[in-house]
This record gives sequence, structure tokens and C-alpha cells, in this order.
Amino acid sequence: MAATEATGAAGKAVTPTEVVTKAAVVLDYADLSKPTEELKDRIEAAFGYDGLGIIAITNVPGYLEKREALLPRARELAHLPAEALKQYEHEASHYSVGWSHGKEIFEGKPDFAKGSFYANPLHDKPVDDEELIKKYPAFLEPNIWPTEHIPALEGAFKDLGNLIVSVGRQLAVHCDGFVAGKVPGYPADRLSKLLKESRMCKARLLYYFPRSEEEAKAAAEKEASLPPMDAISSWCGWHNDHGSLTGLCQAMYTDEAAGGKEIPNPDPSAGLYIRSRQHELVKLQLPPGCLAFQIGESAQIHTGGALQATPHSVRAAGQANVGRATLAVFMEPEWDEPMAPPSTGEEAVAKVTQGAKGETLPPGVPALDSRWNPTMDFGEFTHATLSAYY
Repeated sequence: MAATEATGAAGKAVTPTEVVTKAAVVLDYADLSKPTEELKDRIEAAFGYDGLGIIAITNVPGYLEKREALLPRARELAHLPAEALKQYEHEASHYSVGWSHGKEIFEGKPDFAKGSFYANPLHDKPVDDEELIKKYPAFLEPNIWPTEHIPALEGAFKDLGNLIVSVGRQLAVHCDGFVAGKVPGYPADRLSKLLKESRMCKARLLYYFPRSEEEAKAAAEKEASLPPMDAISSWCGWHNDHGSLTGLCQAMYTDEAAGGKEIPNPDPSAGLYIRSRQHELVKLQLPPGCLAFQIGESAQIHTGGALQATPHSVRAAGQANVGRATLAVFMEPEWDEPMAPPSTGEEAVAKVTQGAKGETLPPGVPALDSRWNPTMDFGEFTHATLSAYY
């Protein structure tokens, strides 16, 4: 299959040739205190089959201050000497705890475009069972903090991570209310209970390294020759989140030529992109100062397909000397959580996977039914997913 082709519902190849810009569905933080009945249309518009899988929440109390306290630490961490960063790596967890750079594979090569710092913002040590930790190190290994070099990072990371989880849990209550009225057999508090009780929350502090003048020029020439689907994924490749709900902090762009000074996004084409189920490449518009939440595949499974994850990627700024920092918080089930939909049988499985087939996915994103079956637990689903991507 060609890089930008997909097979439509009628078997006809669909080739996205242009990018469309769409605004995310937006809620004010005060809306979260309203009855779910008043929010159902917006939940469906954001997370239903025809949605973009993302919702923005504005005016979250304390958010901007906590964002400002943490995101500059991403750049600070990424600029530490290599020998200092080495002590914050954790190979046994597949670099899912502490510092990670160049360990992920992107387009067949180690990804050096960004550095990541992983930690659980809710629990420094999620469990005390050492055997469980050895069995699920990526989930359960205790946090590693760069206290020696950046003592302010731990507190700022936990403050922002906890706030995002708190807002995500409030949003989950309304997601449950929407799904319960739509899917027979759905427990009324399925998602919100899971997010409240699970100890397996993982946050990823990201720093996207700036390009030099030569790198920016070479990238522009390369991207000009690529189909839109391939040109868009320059900072982060196409993927689906496989957890339940992902909280996204609005990115902070920096001018490296000015010592890392914060600047507005200098490139309107840079940022988050979505591949919709209508075969569109969508440049997402988010309101200033918002938190964004994306549905993951676990929620898609647990809601019987009523909520749907969408493939997304990040496009780099075209200018040289521009860095980018953000925080993503992955709210996930525990390792032994059953990955069964509300009802069983072929029809139920088909509803779960209807929005995650090849015709709606970019190349490189594995179809959900190639990685999941209703007898799995979350640990098994995670292993199958990571194996499919890497």
C-alpha cells in the first residue's frame, strides 16, 4: 500500500492530499460541574466515532502557573551533560522510568529528535511487591528523580501531573454518563472508577530538540518531496495511545538562539495532527491556555467502541533553533485489568474495532484487532502493542 493510501469502506483507495484545520471541542472547567446530560453532545462530538478523539478544557485553576513551573525544566534536563543523564536511565524498564533519549525506534532508526523523562506523578513506588515490580518494570518500577541536578523538577512534575489527573477524572465521570446511556451492560462508573483506583499512571515530560540551520534546510527540502502523511510526523510519528485517557499540556516553544526564551509557536504548521475516520489529515486548533485530553484504546475497548481513539502525530517547527516542551499524562488500567468490552461475541468485538481498521489508520499504526482480544489483561495488551510498534 502506498504511503498515503488507505482502503475506504467501499474498497476504494483513499489518498489524503491536503491538510484541513479544525478546532477541538472545548469545555470550560466550570462545565465539568454541570449535569452530564448537558454535555453529552460535546462528549460525542469529541470522542465518538466521527470525532477527533480529543477535547480541550480551558480556565483550569492553577494550571498555567504549574505549567510554567515544570516545562522549562524539560529543556534544563535535556541540556545536562551526558554522564549526568546516564545516571537517570533505567534499562530494565525499557527506559520507561527516568531519562530516555535515542532508545525508541522511529522510521527504522533511533529517535534522537526528542528526549523524555518518565515518572508516575501519583506514586513514587506504586507497589511493594518486588516480584511484581520485576515482572512489570515499565509500569511499577519506582520513580527516579534528578534531585542532584534539578531539585525543583520533582515537585513541579508531581504538581502538574496531579492536576491533570484530577481534571481527567472529572471528565471521565461525564464520559461514563454518555456511554451508560448508549451501551447496554456498561457499568455506570467504569472509566471514572478505573482512573480513580489505578496506581499505574505514567507521565512523560518531553523536550523536542531544535534543528540547526543546516538541519532545518535539509528537513524542508525532504518534507517538500514527501506526501503530507509522511511530512507531518517529523517530531513524533503516527500512533494511537493505548491507555484509557491521556492528558496533554499545551506545548511551550523556546528560542534556543536566545538562551531558551519562551516564544509563541513560530510556525502555524507545527504541532498536533489527527488522522480522522473520514480520511482527513487534520491540523488541530487548540485554544490558548488549555488542557487537552485524548481517548486511548483501552477506553475504546471498555466502552464497546462508544469512545474512540484517533491516530495522531507532531510536526516540527520549520525554523531553526526552536525547541518544544510538553507533558503528557497517561492514565491507564492496572496490569491485570481485564480488557473485555461490556458484552461479548463477534458483534461486540466488531463495534470495538470498527474505527481502528486499516482504512482509517496511517501506515505504521497497527490495527487494534491485530493486537487485542477480549481474553487479555492490560499487561498482555501493552506487550502486544509495544511489540507491534517496535
